[in-house]
Order: sequence, then structure tokens, then C-alpha cells
Amino acid sequence: MSAGPHLAHIVFFDLTDESPAAVQKLVDSANKNLSGHEGTVYFSVGVLGKEFNRPVNDQAYSVALHVVFDSKASHDKYQEHPRHKVFIDECKPNWKRVRVFDSYIS
Repeated sequence: MSAGPHLAHIVFFDLTDESPAAVQKLVDSANKNLSGHEGTVYFSVGVLGKEFNRPVNDQAYSVALHVVFDSKASHDKYQEHPRHKVFIDECKPNWKRVRVFDSYIS
């Protein structure tokens, strides 16, 4: 594990088809292809919590992905990994908008 700061890679997917089956397809593909990569400290993927509807809650997404890496180097390897590319190939046709937030965390 790296001695430097961890890197949080948070991705919000807004889907063209927001049907339960389409949302589940993305979640399943993420679990299969994006989990368990070298250097991963934390992984989760899930759906929008629609009941959280205060004015400050951004609900402009269908699925959220959270991956924390032990280093930027691990994140960069993940980005080029064949399983990451399979996820993109399987799911990208249904992406209306994707927002990525990368930050160093302690």
C-alpha cells in the first residue's frame, strides 16, 4: 500500500434508459468489471436514493460508483485495464452524461 494520499474516484452516471433493468445492467457490469483491481482500498456501486430530496441533494444521476485507490498509480493502471474497457464498451451506449470526481483523501 502506498504511503501517499489515497485517491477517491467517484463517478455519477446519468442514463438515457433509466428502467430498472438498464440500471441493474450497469450495476452488474460495474461489480463484475470494476471491482477487485490492484490497489483498490474501497469499492461500491449503487443507485440514486430518491428519498434524499432536500434542496442540496443532486438527483441528476442514476448510478454512483465509488472507488478509492491507494495511489494515483493504481488509479492510472485501473483506467487502462481490459476489464475497465469492457465496462465502458458494455455500458457507454446508455450513458446520457457521466461526471467524474477525482480527489486526494486522507
